[in-house]
Amino acid sequence: MRILLWHGYLLGGTGSNVYSRSLAREWSRAGHEVVLFCQERHPERYDIGAATLVRPEIGALLPVFVLDRYEGLEARLLQDLSREQLERYVALNAEALRRHLPADLIFANHVLPGAAVAAATGARFAVKAHGSELEYSMRGRPELEKWGREALARASAVFVGSAHIREVLEQVVGPQDRVFGVPPGVDVEAFAPRPREQALAALIEEARLDSINPVGAGNRRDERLPDPGNAERFGDFFSWPGATVVFVGKLLENKGVHLLLEALEGLDAKAVVVGFGDYRAELERIAGPNVLFTGALEHRHIVNLLPLADVAVTPSIFPEAFGMVAAEAAAAGVPPLVARHSGLAEIAEGLAREYPEGWRELTGFANGNAADLRSKLEALLRLSPPEREQLGQAARRAAVANWSWKTVAERLLRPFTI
Repeated sequence: MRILLWHGYLLGGTGSNVYSRSLAREWSRAGHEVVLFCQERHPERYDIGAATLVRPEIGALLPVFVLDRYEGLEARLLQDLSREQLERYVALNAEALRRHLPADLIFANHVLPGAAVAAATGARFAVKAHGSELEYSMRGRPELEKWGREALARASAVFVGSAHIREVLEQVVGPQDRVFGVPPGVDVEAFAPRPREQALAALIEEARLDSINPVGAGNRRDERLPDPGNAERFGDFFSWPGATVVFVGKLLENKGVHLLLEALEGLDAKAVVVGFGDYRAELERIAGPNVLFTGALEHRHIVNLLPLADVAVTPSIFPEAFGMVAAEAAAAGVPPLVARHSGLAEIAEGLAREYPEGWRELTGFANGNAADLRSKLEALLRLSPPEREQLGQAARRAAVANWSWKTVAERLLRPFTI
């Protein structure tokens, strides 16, 4: 098949970015001709297989769901842009897609603006609904809900990553036909168990290769790059006694990292907090001396960091479409511990199907409950090394069975190949 894959954003950092580049890689590996449309200015950093990358000219404005900085663009919340500004953005992206038609399928990410972009081409298209546009930008805004509903009416298929997002989609835009549930995926080749000594050496070596991140305008560093000095800090941190807990994600209040920091108080454990965001300064203020903040890390770091962890925690207090980092930790043989709600609950259920009966409650904790998080962390950290290895093997089985990118990529094309 010839597939035009529209994303509109970057290829690193957040879930939909990883989703897009992973589909490009897997579909091209499977022999499909893939053209990936996004605003990534450094594609050499990412593996997109044999896909061709196109960066549409969109002018200065980029509609987003959470404010971040984008090189060369002015990011504005989608709901804060005028309809005229949004329609111009849609028209410019649709024109970029039309220049690469004919194609067997346009696959667009996000109900808005993705479905509107794809619908404007007049070609056959499918849409992947993510939680971000639905929860942060469209919900409760009738004009955007109506626009999304009208665009989806022309889609050949709509994909959701979890039962939770299926419910949210219906709440925001109303009942939809041709909705298929396919979870996001994990690179189970890259995320795999490995000996700790080997993982630490590789992590330190990757950190030594990081670009220099100097202080720039406004006395700030580029928050999308790793902190300077991580190689030395990793070596020091992992020489400390105690178990290791890892968090990877945006440093926003709704990601719940403050709950993790509270839960760690009094435990014989240390934590690595990976990510960037406007809540970082507050988290650093309340964190104990046993917490290492690394800034943003790339997959080349994280594939080596996760095998060094004893537990990976996803404590989000806001609904999540899926728990990508939790699934990646499982693939690396590290037991995830997730807030038991929304798409994260489906991660917990997938893990529980593989866990021995007595340990199934250790997959999740009550949303927003630091005491329950501490209790589950204590139970996981009390496991003996053989028990922890057994649990890690079960987590790995769950990841391979449920969330490998190869399986996900194949499932997304089934409605168009049968």
